[in-house]
Amino acid sequence: MFFINFGIKDAIDILCVATVLYYFYRLMKASRSSNVFTGIMIFVFFWLIMSQILEMRLMGSIMGQLINVGAIGIIVLFQEEIRKFLSNVGSHQRMRRLAGLLGASKKSSTISRDSIMPIVLACMSMSRGKVGALIIVERENRLDDIVDTGDLVDARINQRLIENIFFKNSPLHDGAMIISKMRIKAAGCILPVSHDLTIPKEFGLRHRAAMGISQECDAIAIVVSEETGRITVAMDGKFRLRVSAEELESILTKQ
Repeated sequence: MFFINFGIKDAIDILCVATVLYYFYRLMKASRSSNVFTGIMIFVFFWLIMSQILEMRLMGSIMGQLINVGAIGIIVLFQEEIRKFLSNVGSHQRMRRLAGLLGASKKSSTISRDSIMPIVLACMSMSRGKVGALIIVERENRLDDIVDTGDLVDARINQRLIENIFFKNSPLHDGAMIISKMRIKAAGCILPVSHDLTIPKEFGLRHRAAMGISQECDAIAIVVSEETGRITVAMDGKFRLRVSAEELESILTKQ
């Protein structure tokens, strides 16, 4: 009888649920909470079997009450992951277009072409000198909470200033630099570190921090390796390795 009444709305319903669960699983996997997420899904699966298929009213009622009470605990436990999910949905290109049609403000350029070259030239110079650096370029998602973890600079984008901040004896060279609205907003900032097991073991803390911020928002993270001098870009939760000057310029131009 179930398959006889199965229609297009049921197919869309299943597809929507599967999509939401898939994106939540990706977020949980990135934050090393995939086992907890899997446990919750198993519990819900057994509750559906008990209450809907086997029609065990007592057991289904007990498990249903646990789920109702546990929903609040899940929200508290996974509040960071839920925030990331909603942020990713809101920053999606199609969602921004829809917001524009509804009268929301249009996206403004966060960095001009004239400001791109000092960043590229500074990265190339630090690459030749094997000076470690981590530069975060803000896009649609605001990084005010990250800026607050460092020291405010609020200066014009300048090649010499970037190189001086990441100079080995500089007190700010270990943290991340945040570039927002054609300004160097802050330096020495602390970023969330990704615990993704797929990150190559030869990558250090800078690369993991770059991946962490790229998984949480739409920012572009530029890493200059202190060991090899190679430039890596983390964007949308993925690495682009051994980036050249032309490729870096293209990435920043097309942001």
